[in-house]
Amino acid sequence: MTSLLAGLGTGLALIVAIGAQNAFVLRQGLRREHVGLVVAVCALSDLVLIGVGVTGLGRVVDAVPWFVDAARWGGAAFLAGYAVLAARRALSSSGEALEVGAGAASSDADRAPGVLKVRSSATRVAATALALTWLNPHVYLDTVVLLGSVAASHGGSRLWFAVGAMTASVLWFGGLGYGARHLGRWLRDARAWRILDGVIACLMLVLAVTLVVGG
Repeated sequence: MTSLLAGLGTGLALIVAIGAQNAFVLRQGLRREHVGLVVAVCALSDLVLIGVGVTGLGRVVDAVPWFVDAARWGGAAFLAGYAVLAARRALSSSGEALEVGAGAASSDADRAPGVLKVRSSATRVAATALALTWLNPHVYLDTVVLLGSVAASHGGSRLWFAVGAMTASVLWFGGLGYGARHLGRWLRDARAWRILDGVIACLMLVLAVTLVVGG
């Protein structure tokens, strides 16, 4: 039980932070668009990475510095591109791609004036979630190497530590994705969504620069 709770706490400490992946999950949750798919992609990716770290394979990642560098530059390029797209949405005056409650529970009557229902394809959403996860070098350094090292300190109970960390990921992404819809009341017009996309654009750009400079 001690190792399980330690894994839960450590997992939450590493994942509950303002980042590109969490910003994307939040935005999809607010739009109620392919939320289950996004949560599944992010959670399952974390489960795989945690498993890799706990089984000791994290030492392989730690021993291959070029792999982390490749992820760093690839992630920076992707984040910069995503920042541009978010900035274009923020500066757009058409109000498209702005829909709170784009699910079965929503209707035309629930939609704010001037807000159009424009949904992204499941393939595109899944690809973005995968890129934001696997092109982030901090995923390998934190989730694989760091979590793996902490898990090793628990000896024979490291598998329980892994279960705790995996539970943290599932709870966090599920809560963030499905809990975001309760914020929809404050994002019922195009202006609010443009502000949100502007914040996301700035966040993505800062993270891209941080990846390059920090390396």
